[in-house]
Amino acid sequence: MTDSAVLDSRPHTRRDVYRWGAITVIGVIAGYAAVLLANARHYFTDDTESQYTALWVGLGRALRDGQFPVMVPEQWMSGNNTMDDAGLFNPPQLLIDLIAPSVDNVALYATVVKLIFSIIAATGVYRICLVYGARPAWSAVAGVAFPLTGFFLFFDQASWMTALTGTAWLVHAWASSVRYTRGDSGPIPVFVFLYLTISTQYIFPAVEAALMLLAVAVGELVYQRKWQPVARLTVVSLCAGLAGLLTFLPSMLSAKVTWRGTAQINNDQFLTVPWSESLNASLPSSLPAFTSWWGYVQPMPLTYIAWFLIPALAFIDWRRARGAWRELSAVALFAITMLMWTAGPGSIGPLRWPVRVLPMLAIGLLVLVCVLLGRFGTFQNWKNRGIAAGVLILALWVRSFSADPHHALWHVVSALAIAALGAGVVWLARNRGIAAACALTIVAMFPIAYFQVNAAQPTPMPWNLPADRTEAMAKFPDFTGTTLQLGERGLLQPADRDIDAAYGSLVFGNYARALELKYVNGYTPTGHFYFGELLCMRWDSSVCPDAYRRMFAPEQSTGRPLVDLMKLDRVVLQRALFPDARDQAAPEGWKWVDYPGHERYIAVLERVDGPVSTVNGRVSDAKNATATSISETDTTSRVRVTSEQGGRVVFARLGWPGYRVTLNGQQIPITTVAKSFVAVDIPAGTKDAELVLTWRPPGWKIGIATTVAGLAGLGVLQWMYVRSRRRDDEADIEERPAGEPERELADVVS
Repeated sequence: MTDSAVLDSRPHTRRDVYRWGAITVIGVIAGYAAVLLANARHYFTDDTESQYTALWVGLGRALRDGQFPVMVPEQWMSGNNTMDDAGLFNPPQLLIDLIAPSVDNVALYATVVKLIFSIIAATGVYRICLVYGARPAWSAVAGVAFPLTGFFLFFDQASWMTALTGTAWLVHAWASSVRYTRGDSGPIPVFVFLYLTISTQYIFPAVEAALMLLAVAVGELVYQRKWQPVARLTVVSLCAGLAGLLTFLPSMLSAKVTWRGTAQINNDQFLTVPWSESLNASLPSSLPAFTSWWGYVQPMPLTYIAWFLIPALAFIDWRRARGAWRELSAVALFAITMLMWTAGPGSIGPLRWPVRVLPMLAIGLLVLVCVLLGRFGTFQNWKNRGIAAGVLILALWVRSFSADPHHALWHVVSALAIAALGAGVVWLARNRGIAAACALTIVAMFPIAYFQVNAAQPTPMPWNLPADRTEAMAKFPDFTGTTLQLGERGLLQPADRDIDAAYGSLVFGNYARALELKYVNGYTPTGHFYFGELLCMRWDSSVCPDAYRRMFAPEQSTGRPLVDLMKLDRVVLQRALFPDARDQAAPEGWKWVDYPGHERYIAVLERVDGPVSTVNGRVSDAKNATATSISETDTTSRVRVTSEQGGRVVFARLGWPGYRVTLNGQQIPITTVAKSFVAVDIPAGTKDAELVLTWRPPGWKIGIATTVAGLAGLGVLQWMYVRSRRRDDEADIEERPAGEPERELADVVS
């Protein structure tokens, strides 16, 4: 069989595209099954169990109650849902939230949701390959391979949900952008996918999308040598950015009070990846060397991309491939940009940990290699090419051994395995055709994924939070009112991480939301700097040993303790952090309360006179003034105030930017106590006046205006697109010879 026959250079049909697209979906499902065989909780670990699933439950309950939960004051640092990864303006995410309260097993729910988004991501990579001229079979190889790449598998899919969803929409935005610039599609798909990328409310996909668009614009300008298509892409991208601005304006305008308020560029070695680590992208056993939470040599193959990626370079006809450099320049530019980013700087404002962009590098390299294989793959001089592939595998082994010499034998076995697989693929391609070779390439990914995940057990990232919400709620104390827990997650021993142990009494991260309890404690990646310092509370709601004293010490300007200013009904102390707490007398106005079966892990303080969180709205202190609550919502407090000589009213609300106050309809200044609690100075001579305190996300009016502008711009672009296609169709009809049948509609609007 000749090389041209083996490579099958015949034009592919629409049926081929659909068939290999279906194979891509099936391949992703099979890859998921392999991973779950190795670890049934792989897709329910770290941030997924501690942040996202419980957040979905909390947001879903609010949406079902008819509330749009931009703010939940009782959750304090984690209650401003416009700051963190809630995705409030992302329609698919809202659907996930709405369903979440109906599913008891959050681990199962997370796994199914992630499977759906992994399929979306894989088909997006598949589409990118197709628009750059790859054969459907090789496009499917890239699509199935991407969800099984190292960092995407072990972090974005296992833990960082918004990274997964943002990437899933981003790859479709890429494919649609190329189609739009080449006249094969309209502006709406580009706009929709870009908006969905931005509105995941995670900064990395938004920035990565901007860099992708820049690469596509440069690449298409080089390829087409026309500025008009690039101009249209630029305009629709700006329209999507305007529509998505509402997602990030609140966090941008609130950054000054958060932990991440700095815009500095810093360079450190933490989670930065040396370029040399990319040289082991095809050895399944590779454990890269860079600094992370687990030291220098990583316990997982985070830089792995695909077993065939590097050896396959030997089977590309590089002389012929040079002729396509213009068409593929965007892919190469994107891959080079991401490779440079992985090495630093360590942080650029809110963008920290360059290791996060490894999935982008994987996308660029998978697309580039699979397009080249499909278009310029060759088996001429196959023996010499086999030797070259062996040299590349040897280089992989040397790099992996250098990074992780303790597993030298495992690296040898791994190198021999991919050499054998490569030989099998070459034999199939020469004797059975490219379809069979691509099938083996895909099937080989599944056992590799199984062994990689299995070798990483026990995973270093799990919290082991309960997956069954009904069981967890049944065993947890029925704490009513507003509760604050003072504890340290680091004190939990492995045996404590069970519903019949510490997780039956203690909450960390967003666990309280899954239990449908009202806790101050929550998960927050951004935080509130001053409140965090006041309570010495961290991102996972852990506190320092001094937190107990601080909570009951009088605040300087009001003389009231923080428990009063926060209107807390209960304080739960972790016994491991405060072992002698019950040996001391309860603070004034508080009492120790026994909860049988939970004494091993917690000591509980409750108010002597009963709950205060439901008394007089959220007014927590009034000095030289009387303040009576009229009505309360999460975003508005209406209070009747009187002050003859002038006074101040303090609210149990965290001082996020966005608060506004009026007195009898006239706006007056607003301030804070301890840079944390919202406070209002009441003018002298005020009598029975209505004070209205409202919170809206900062910049919300600007965000709505830019969204309208973005949609209007999209409407104009779509009108222009339809008009131009109609002109083209009319011209085609006029030029068609008499008797020639009309083109199929699918050909007209391909």
